[in-house]
Amino acid sequence: MIVRTTVKSIQDIMRQDVGVDGDAQRISQLTWLFFLKIIDDQDQELEITRDDYRSPIPERFQWRNWAADPEGITGQAMLDFVNDELFPALKGLQVSAKPGDRRRVVRDVFEDAYNYMKSGQLLRQVVNKINQVDFNNLDERRHFGEFYEQLLNDLQSAGNAGEYYTPRAVTSFMVQMIDPHPGETLFDPACGTGGFLTSLIHGDAVGRLSARA
Repeated sequence: MIVRTTVKSIQDIMRQDVGVDGDAQRISQLTWLFFLKIIDDQDQELEITRDDYRSPIPERFQWRNWAADPEGITGQAMLDFVNDELFPALKGLQVSAKPGDRRRVVRDVFEDAYNYMKSGQLLRQVVNKINQVDFNNLDERRHFGEFYEQLLNDLQSAGNAGEYYTPRAVTSFMVQMIDPHPGETLFDPACGTGGFLTSLIHGDAVGRLSARA
């Protein structure tokens, strides 16, 4: 499973960085990095399918323009770019009152985010590992959700916070029993990592109805 292997190798790289202390910080670091890769993969797909689509992220800060080149910026230049340019720009995105403004999502993600890594060389290694994941690939997206749940379960605070992750065998069984049909909508009010939605999309019902969180 490429995502599981990739995330484990990223954790090993982060353990070498003096700025990242413990699983909680590693997950926080992974969150904003993967978010930027995911939204850039989505953007590139939407730019092909929608004539009027514009990315919510300014061009200079799109993943493809600073992270995709494995021989791109690294070392202190990487840290300066991330800490002094990328984060301030995304935290300060101007949003509109228009429903569905994706810039609001980006700003909210980065509002409390922080770059814990102190080595620009190690950060470049992490970025290069993330580039191995294609989030327009359904299987890789599904496996990433499963592994992210496992990372959270490993945290001692997860159980104390009342968090619970439904096993994939249970979500698949429930989707089979509900047996959704064309024209129906699946509603998951406690969506979390989207276990029920991905079970629906990945199962026999793919393409037969809409799924909404």
